[in-house]
Amino acid sequence: MNTNPATHPPVLLLPGWQNSGPGHWQTLWETLHGDTRVPQADWFWPRRGDWMAQLENAVIASPQPVLLAAHSLGCHLVAAWAAHSQHTRRVLGALVVAPPDLLRADLPPQLASWAPPVRQRLPFPARLAFSSNDAYASAAASLAMAADWGARAADAGPAGHLNADSGLNDWPLARRWLAELPTSVGIQP
Repeated sequence: MNTNPATHPPVLLLPGWQNSGPGHWQTLWETLHGDTRVPQADWFWPRRGDWMAQLENAVIASPQPVLLAAHSLGCHLVAAWAAHSQHTRRVLGALVVAPPDLLRADLPPQLASWAPPVRQRLPFPARLAFSSNDAYASAAASLAMAADWGARAADAGPAGHLNADSGLNDWPLARRWLAELPTSVGIQP
């Protein structure tokens, strides 16, 4: 079932490092709902400034305010972009899913330029979904990011990195969380 753009805000999909593959909920949302994936020039050696510029262009190019649906490194993209953009008022809300802990000692060298992470409060409503057994961030680290970003936290249980391997399919619960964001102004984590 495709989302009718006349009644629903456009959704920009922000995959993480190495992009989101065919079975990932973001890819399924692209097909099912007509959401737009923000392209990146290099998915394997991501540069924060380059990724921020792509998001800036996508937000500005949208004819109406958008919702953001980010996964993994895409969550840190939302935070970094929001800290620098003058166009944050064009974002109705952000669903940030499974942000990795960029302060881990075993951070892959491809992600080194993303540390230290931006941890200031987001200027729009946000919900951070995390898994209690994500290999890339502990529950405590996820809750700390949610608090810093002013995001409402949602524990998705023991589901890994909340990606295709988690068996979420098109993840209707996360879609509902996304749809609730524009009405959640004033909700505290």
